[in-house]
Amino acid sequence: MLQATNVVRGAVPATVRPAGGSSLLLTENQQWIGGPPPLMDKLTPRERELVLKQGRRKVLNRGQTLFSQGGKHDGIWLIESGRIRVFYTSPLGREITLAYWHVGNFVGGPEVFEGTVHQWSGVASSNCSVVHLPGKELRSLAVEIPNLAIGLIEGLTFKGKCYSALAQMLGTRSITQRLAHLLLHLVELYGVEDADGRVIAAAFTHADIAHMVGATRQWVTISLKRMQEKGIVVTKRSQIVVCRADALEEMRGQSGD
Repeated sequence: MLQATNVVRGAVPATVRPAGGSSLLLTENQQWIGGPPPLMDKLTPRERELVLKQGRRKVLNRGQTLFSQGGKHDGIWLIESGRIRVFYTSPLGREITLAYWHVGNFVGGPEVFEGTVHQWSGVASSNCSVVHLPGKELRSLAVEIPNLAIGLIEGLTFKGKCYSALAQMLGTRSITQRLAHLLLHLVELYGVEDADGRVIAAAFTHADIAHMVGATRQWVTISLKRMQEKGIVVTKRSQIVVCRADALEEMRGQSGD
């Protein structure tokens, strides 16, 4: 479900993996571990300088909105530091997290140039620094720098596959399966050794988890409490410790809620 999902099968490094280049996505495809290629990865130093010269740097505190669903669209934002949560809000106000994008990724699609409106919203889930590349300038740069154009295509292709996988996952997997998979995935990305197991060393509230698996905060709280009663997880303040990854693996594979 959630991706990069090389989830806790056997030994997992005890250190937290660096967030740069990683992404948090609801998909089962393990080939997508680590997220899409960084947009600027194939550019020469001179080409990077040309791109950044056209950009406008912006710093956001955690919780600040970068762009809003339905708002006027103009270009993309390249993430230099921190993490951006991208989510869709239904007409009834329900949110579903599409992805958490990290350093090297860009947000603001599926349109990458100017015109139209945003199809979803983006908000800083940690303190962030981003570079805004306006649509008109980005179009000119893509013509001038072929590797930038290729990077945009690769990034949009990756995102399209991921959002398609998200729709498939929500329609074919139970909420319990999605929650088990998410917990395993978070351990893979952020797990560090703890006396009781492996602690997820990242700040995700019950509401954050609910938005990722397509559930309510109350359902997540009740489910984690039941898992704790069975010795599968332990909740410590705002952190979750996974004690029995094998039990989560079993839950991930079973049918029904």
